[in-house]
Amino acid sequence: MTVLATFVVVAAGFVAISQSSPVVESRAAVAVSNAKSSLTLVYQNNLNLTDDKNHIGALILGPVPQANAAAACALLNEKLISKATLQKHEADFNDALSYQDYAKYTDAEQGYYIENGVVSVGNRVSYSSATGSSRKQLPVLCTQSANNGSSTAGPVSGSTLSVAAGGNTFVGFRNQKSFRFLGIPYADTPKRFKYSSLYSNKGQTIQATAYGSSCAQGGSGSEDCLFLNVETPYIPKAGSKKQLRPVLFWIHGGGFTGGTGADALSYGGNLASKEDLVVVNINYRLSTLGFLAVPGTDIKGNYGIADQITALDWVVANIASFGGDPEKITISGESAGAGSVRTLLGSPKAIGKYQGAIAMSNLGGGVTLGLDGDYGTTYSSYYTIPQSYAVAGPQIFAAAGCNSTDVSAQIACLEKVPAATIVGLNTVARYVVQDGTYVTTPNLILSTRNPNTAHIPVIFGIIRNDGASFSTYPETPISNHTQGLEIALGINSTWADRIIASNLFPLTSTGNLTLDSFNVSQRVATDKTFRCIDQSTVYSGVNSGAFTKAYFYQFERTIGGYDPNNLGQPLNDNPRNPYFRFHGADMPWLFGTLDRIREPEDLWSEQLVSSYFASFVRSGDPNPSLGYLDVRGYDKVIEGVKKYGSWGQIDATKKSGDEIRLLDWPSKSASFQDVEQCDWLGYPLDYYLKGGK
Repeated sequence: MTVLATFVVVAAGFVAISQSSPVVESRAAVAVSNAKSSLTLVYQNNLNLTDDKNHIGALILGPVPQANAAAACALLNEKLISKATLQKHEADFNDALSYQDYAKYTDAEQGYYIENGVVSVGNRVSYSSATGSSRKQLPVLCTQSANNGSSTAGPVSGSTLSVAAGGNTFVGFRNQKSFRFLGIPYADTPKRFKYSSLYSNKGQTIQATAYGSSCAQGGSGSEDCLFLNVETPYIPKAGSKKQLRPVLFWIHGGGFTGGTGADALSYGGNLASKEDLVVVNINYRLSTLGFLAVPGTDIKGNYGIADQITALDWVVANIASFGGDPEKITISGESAGAGSVRTLLGSPKAIGKYQGAIAMSNLGGGVTLGLDGDYGTTYSSYYTIPQSYAVAGPQIFAAAGCNSTDVSAQIACLEKVPAATIVGLNTVARYVVQDGTYVTTPNLILSTRNPNTAHIPVIFGIIRNDGASFSTYPETPISNHTQGLEIALGINSTWADRIIASNLFPLTSTGNLTLDSFNVSQRVATDKTFRCIDQSTVYSGVNSGAFTKAYFYQFERTIGGYDPNNLGQPLNDNPRNPYFRFHGADMPWLFGTLDRIREPEDLWSEQLVSSYFASFVRSGDPNPSLGYLDVRGYDKVIEGVKKYGSWGQIDATKKSGDEIRLLDWPSKSASFQDVEQCDWLGYPLDYYLKGGK
C-alpha cells in the first residue's frame, strides 16, 4: 500500500500524517470544532461521479444571532454562503434544506442566515434581507470549499476539524461528501496470539486524516493495524446526543486472509451524504495471525473475530461523538465479511451490540458432489480447535521452521517469525473455530428461537453468478460436457455425469461448448456454495422465529468483481449478458461507489439499491418511505419503488412468488431460486430447520 503524506496545522506546528500509523500527540490541547455548535455537511448526491463537478455542498451550523453568523463560518475557514451561489444550485439546496426540515433537524421555513440575508424553504426557496442588528437566532449556512470527493485524497487547506471522543481529540477533515476520520485506533497495538483490548490511551490528540495500515497479508500490512474509519454527515455539538444518525458497520471480505477497511469500493462518503447515515469501516487481524488455534494451549483462535467485536465496542462507546446512534447499528459485510456477520449473529460477545445485519454473499455448503471438502463450508460451519489445527497447524509450524516436538517451543519460535513470513506461507490459518468464548456453537442455530442467535431483522443475498468466481475455466477447449464439469468444479466423472443426468442444470448451447459448460458449472457452484445455504438461512430463521424478520435478494446487475479466470471484458461487462455477475461486484451498489456508467440503468439501479439498503439501516425494512424519497428529490428511486412494488419480507407460512428481490433496474420480486436444484444438492429450504450444518 502506498504511503501517503499530508500536512495539517495543529497548534502552532506542522505534523506529517503517514498512512501506516496514526500520529498521536499529547503536548498541546486542540480546540474542538463542535464546542459551540453542531456541524452538518449537506451535499445533494445523485451518485453520478462524473456529475460531481456540477454540485456543491454547504455547512449548517447551529443557531446564532445574525451578528455572529459570519464569525461562526470563519471558525471553519468558510464564509456565509451567497444568494448567487444558492440560486445557481437552487434545485440542490431546495432538496437538501427541505430534508433538514422533514427530519426535524432545523426549521427550514424560519430560515438560515446567509450573506446579507436569510434563505428559507417553504413551497420553494425564498430570500429576504435581515438587518445587522437582528438578535433572532437562526442556523447558519456556510460555504463548503473542500470539494474533492475522492476516497483517497487527504485534507485540503482549511478543511481539518477536531472532535473529542473517549478522552481523546481526533483531527479529521471534510471533503465534498462528508466529514472523515480515518485511521482511528480502536484497540491497543495487539500482541501476537492475544485478544485485542480497547484503545486505552487518554488525553491524546490523534491525527485521523489518513488510513491506518492494513493488517498483515500477502506482501503488505502490519501487525499494528487495528484501525477504523468514520464517514459522517453530522457532528453534534460537544456533549450532545441529539439527532444521531443510524450506523452502518462494515466488515471487509477477503477470505479471512486479505482485505482492508480502506477499500475504495466501500468508501462511505457517498452513502453518508446520500442517505444521512454514519458509515464505519474496520480492519481486523487476518490469516494465521488472526485465526491460528492450537489444541491444549491458550492460542484458541478467532483473534480476527474478537477484533471485530472490540471495534464494535469502540463504536458503541464513541460513535455518538461523530453523529452516530449507538443504539441503531447494522453490521454488514461481503464474502468473508458476510461470514463474519453470520458469526457475530451467533456470538455471545456480540449479540446485543447491533440491531440489524446484512450478509452479502455469505459462503456455506458442505461435503457435496463427492468432494472431500468444500471451500465455502467453513464460513458457515465452524471447526473445533483440533479440526482447525489438523488442517493448517502442523504445516504452518513446519514451513516456518518451528520443528520442535514441544508445543510451547514451537509457539515461542513462531512468535519470533516476521509477520510477513507467517502470512506468506503456502498454508495459513483462516478458519473461524469453536473457541468457547466468541464462538460457542458448531453453526448459527436457526432451528429454534434461542439466546444463541441474535433476534433481529436480517438481509441475506447473493450475486446471480457468485460461483463463477470459484469455478475453473478450462485453459484449452473441452471435448465434452462431462470434462468441462470435472475441470470447473473439481469433481470426478461420476458426479459430473450425475449432474448431467439430473436434467436440473441444462446446458444452453451458444456454439461454444467450453463457455456453455462453464456456465452450467458456475450455476452448480453458485447453488452449492451460496444460494442454497443463504436461502435456507432466511427461510429457517423466520420459520423458527430465530430472526424477527428477514429479506433476501439476488443481484442481477454488476460490474467487475472477483475474476480469477481473467475472463474480463466483454464477457462480464455487458449488462444484457445473462452470465458473469461475479462475486464481490455488488459493493458499489450498496455504497454508491460505481465509477463507470455503461448505460442509464446502471445509475438508476445504483440509486435504487443503495436506497433499499439504507432504508434497512434506518428502520429494519428495506422499503424506503415515499415521503422521505420525495423530500430528498430522489425521483428515479420513487419511480422504481412505485412501479415495481415493495421488497417483501420472507413469510415461511406461504409461497406467493415474492420471497426474494431481484436487484436491477427495475428491481422485481420473485420466488426462491433453484429450489429443486438445492434439494437435489442436499441443501433444501428447510436445511437448517432439520439441523443442517
